Amino acid sequence: MSATPVHVIAKWKIQEGNKQTVLKLLKELHSETIKEKGNLFYMVHQSLADVNTLIIVEGYKNETEQKEHVNSAHFKKFAVEQIIPLLEGREVILATPLHD
Repeated sequence: MSATPVHVIAKWKIQEGNKQTVLKLLKELHSETIKEKGNLFYMVHQSLADVNTLIIVEGYKNETEQKEHVNSAHFKKFAVEQIIPLLEGREVILATPLHD
């Protein structure tokens, strides 16, 4: 297992009229995700230019822990089954921090 942290930067564009539903579901997803042993952080941001655009920044101890997150029951329940269908666009970038 790699010791290199994995960060996730996700940009979600919410369909018009679904923001409150997505935010409620995201609160549940956040609550469960921060309990994961491999989670380092989980931050949700709202774009200043568009209130229906969210930027989610997550950190995991390594790639294995990040993969466990996306395979978790709570990710499937909240993100895959309920939130993603309410999005008009979604971009996810996996990255690792560069060290000097």
